[in-house]
Amino acid sequence: MRRVVALLLALLVAAPLLAQRATTVILVRHADKATQPAADPPLTAVGTVRAAALADALADAGVTVVAHTPTTRTRETARPVAERVGVTPVLLPAGPAAAQTEAVTALVRAHPGETLVIVGHSNTVRRWIAALGGPPRADLCDHEYDGLFTLVIDAGGTRLVEGRYGPPNPVPTAPCEAMTPGRR
Repeated sequence: MRRVVALLLALLVAAPLLAQRATTVILVRHADKATQPAADPPLTAVGTVRAAALADALADAGVTVVAHTPTTRTRETARPVAERVGVTPVLLPAGPAAAQTEAVTALVRAHPGETLVIVGHSNTVRRWIAALGGPPRADLCDHEYDGLFTLVIDAGGTRLVEGRYGPPNPVPTAPCEAMTPGRR
């Protein structure tokens, strides 16, 4: 009887702690992409190295969900992480930005207290950060591939921690302001 009471007390104490566990969302832009085919390019050799570096960087992060948009470059970036942690990646929908952003927020809501890695594009990462309660920030520049944007979501709100991973970014070929609209 004492063991049962002790177990029940332990569960009563632990339940609120488990319910308050933070959700961690790691957002990255796909790794370095080739220029051809223009519609859906794969990763370059450097991009493949960067994707492997992402898997290495997150090996002990407790990742339980990996998701990506329906492009070759995001799939190739997500694959090493998913393989490392033994999960099947979630495919985010193609389509309007609002629908894709809603899919990301729904995915995060469906996995409270877990660690998710979501691979997107230069023009989606900012939107997803904002939709998940993070601070406003600019779109990524065309040459920026090494950003690691970690949102920690808990009862106290959402905190953004920015980091870098993998090889250095390529040298910019144009100022950030000159980014081609629609390029990702």
